[in-house]
Amino acid sequence: PMLLMMYINTIFKFGTAKFFELCKETQIDGVIVPDMPFEEREELQGEAEKNGIYTIFLVAPTSHERVKMISEKSKGFLYVVSSLGVTGMRSEITTDFNELLAPIRNNDHCPCCIGFGISNPEQAKKMSQYADGVIMGSAVVKIVEEHGKDAPEYVGKFIKSVREGMDN
Repeated sequence: PMLLMMYINTIFKFGTAKFFELCKETQIDGVIVPDMPFEEREELQGEAEKNGIYTIFLVAPTSHERVKMISEKSKGFLYVVSSLGVTGMRSEITTDFNELLAPIRNNDHCPCCIGFGISNPEQAKKMSQYADGVIMGSAVVKIVEEHGKDAPEYVGKFIKSVREGMDN
């Protein structure tokens, strides 16, 4: 699946209907809008659903009683934010995922993926104990920045090392 992650004003400025029509035309499967409050999802969700595009919802360590509600409305996957702060690689993730995800422990309709700061195979393996998947966007972006047009080879090696680390 191909996903876009962007801010809501970018979509509004471009035009919501035009944006989701272009997503459909270019085979984008979902959109992550980190600054869109869950309660304001209708601003995008109607156009997204009309074009078969998932709007991926986020829960954070501060979501508490909202986790179950957000999970029940999620399609595609639920993006679990690993820690507070801005996105980017972190040396340590200290969130209590057992507590955060307890309200949805038996959620069988929508997978949970943890992201936000996961940057190496060891962190990915640790996070995979709590979720159905891990998201490593900043780590991949850093490799692309370093290697430019040669990045696919290095991204492939990195992802292979992550997969091997998670399997061992």
